[in-house]
Parts: sequence; structure tokens; C-alpha cells
Amino acid sequence: MTAQASREIDPAVVDAMRHALSLARRGPTWGVNPQVGCVILGPDGSRIAEGWHRGSGSPHAEVDALSKLARGEARGATAVVTLEPCNHTGKTGPCTDALITAGVGRVFFASTDPGVPSGGGARRLRDAGITVVGGVLSAEADELILPWLTAVRRGRPWVTVKWASSLDGRVAAADGTSQWITGTAARQRVHEMRAASDAIAVGTGTVLADDPSLTARGDGGELMEHQPVPVVIGQSMVPASARVFQHPQPAIITSSRDLDAVLADLFSRGIRRLFVEGGPTLASAFIAAGLADDYAVFLGPVLLGAGRAAVDAIGVETIQDARRLRTIGIEQLGDDLLILARPAMPLDPLSPATEGSH
Repeated sequence: MTAQASREIDPAVVDAMRHALSLARRGPTWGVNPQVGCVILGPDGSRIAEGWHRGSGSPHAEVDALSKLARGEARGATAVVTLEPCNHTGKTGPCTDALITAGVGRVFFASTDPGVPSGGGARRLRDAGITVVGGVLSAEADELILPWLTAVRRGRPWVTVKWASSLDGRVAAADGTSQWITGTAARQRVHEMRAASDAIAVGTGTVLADDPSLTARGDGGELMEHQPVPVVIGQSMVPASARVFQHPQPAIITSSRDLDAVLADLFSRGIRRLFVEGGPTLASAFIAAGLADDYAVFLGPVLLGAGRAAVDAIGVETIQDARRLRTIGIEQLGDDLLILARPAMPLDPLSPATEGSH
């Protein structure tokens, strides 16, 4: 639905959807389920209940909101939800059934659920005699859960490729030293991005050279509440003494360089957001294969002049073949910069959904 179409809907519904989006942002960015918010409006357009999804196995946003109301209080009410209500039984029951049982009269939603088993909620609600309108503020809602939407449609995790380099594009000096190109604030931002992901991937070369812990840590070095699953990609043997085996989450050692197969396996394990933090070899492999959905590039205000480049060969022979990106955000972190970018054009079409988890 266009912005113009949204303006033609009752302003109370549009306001409620904006609030529902703010509620959705309180939910976790990781996990098999997306961030979803819901607001229940009474007959006079006032908010009588609200809720959001707190992660896999917890009540969905609609059920969370309805639980705040007494029996019969939702009859004839309007539910405003950021994602089409699910229509299947997973770890919880269908939201469509909860809305129908509660006697809700109207449902407005933003994003369409792309999952095959979980989709079809709008049709189910209409068949039950409920008025349903989709696409309200859909652009904002789709952007909020874009990694999840993309992962479900493609059957592979959303991939963020990260590196930290000097202004002249070097990740290490000529002698191989690299600590630290960026400062404390930038390094902490990396830990926040790790914690917002389902998994963090490095190559076997990085494990053998640096022995990283791959944990997400706070300002004081403490472990954050959510820890990404450590993933090691490559065919070299990983020693049993490697710190990845001391991670709070069991490490996944792929023993493969087939990135498509690796991503398919990670998706089957419930991983929807993958943070690729390996060296130039792994980053370049993802980029060359067209598997990088976005980039997080940290730039330190230093010049090295020589040393390892942030990216190796990615199949670009001429300027016409350049991988064009569009900048979606810039953050200043102390003296450093974080540039967030995505491919200027989609790297591959969004295929029809094969499964869903909401």
C-alpha cells in the first residue's frame, strides 16, 4: 500500500501502526521469528491493548496484546499488526484463531507473511467474516524485518559482510599487524552487531591465525545476553584447543567451501542472520558469489600504504563490472566511521517462499 493509500485509512489506524512498529523493535532481531508488534483499538479508536513478540516460543504479538484484555473486551475491536497474522501451528497456535475467537471485527496489517505454512492469514480471517486490510505502512514494516523476509523467501540467511580497514583499504600493515585499526567505540559497535545476529562466521584461516573467541561482549568485557552461534567455514582442520570450542554456543564447523550449501544448512538450523567477520578471503568469496546482502565497513583514520587489502579478487575485471552499492547509513564512532551499504540492485530475485516460521 502506498503512502497516499495509507493516508486515506483512518488516521487512528495509521497512528496505531506506527506505534505497533515501535513495539516490534523491542523484540529480538535474531531467531526464526520476525519482530512483530500489535495494537488493539476500541470502537472509539483508542488503544485498549498492545503487545509484541519476544522471541521463538513466546506468544505472538497478537496473542500478547489480546492477553491484556478481559474476556469479551476485544469483541468488535480493531487489531493493527505489523505482519499478516500467522495461520499455522508451530511452537504456538495460529494468531488467526486467537483473533477469531476473541471476536475482533477488523484487522489491519503491514507486511505480508511470505511463508507457505504460516501465510494465508488474511484469507482465513476474511473467511471468518472479519474485515481485513493489508499493506498499511508496508514500506516501513518491510524495512524493519527485511533480513527475515529475505531469508524466508530465499531459503538462506541474510548475510552481512563486515570488515575494518584503514582509509586506504588495508586490514593489516605490511608485517601483518592489525590491532588496532579502529578505536574502542567502533569495536564495541561490532560486538553490538554480533549480538544482533544469529551466527557469526569466519574462515579456518582466521581461526588458525588469530584464534578468535567470536563472542559478543559488553563495554566491560562481559558476555552479552545473546550470543551468536560461531561458524567456521573451510576445509582446514580446526584444533580442539581453538577458542571457538569454548564459546557459550556450540560451534558449527562446516568442513566445506560450498557457500550455497553452507547457507542452506545454516538456514535449516534456524539461522536467519549471518554476520561474516572473517578475513579478506572469506569476505571476497561471499561477495564474488553474490551472497552479500549488506556491508558494514568500519574505517579508521589511518593510512598504511601497503599490507593486506580488505577485499581480494571478486570477479571484477573492468569498471563496468564493479559491484555497485548504495549507502544506507553512516555512523561516526569516535574518530572512526561505519558505512552501511547494500547492493545497488538485488543480487538475485526473491524466489517464492518454501517455508515460514512466524
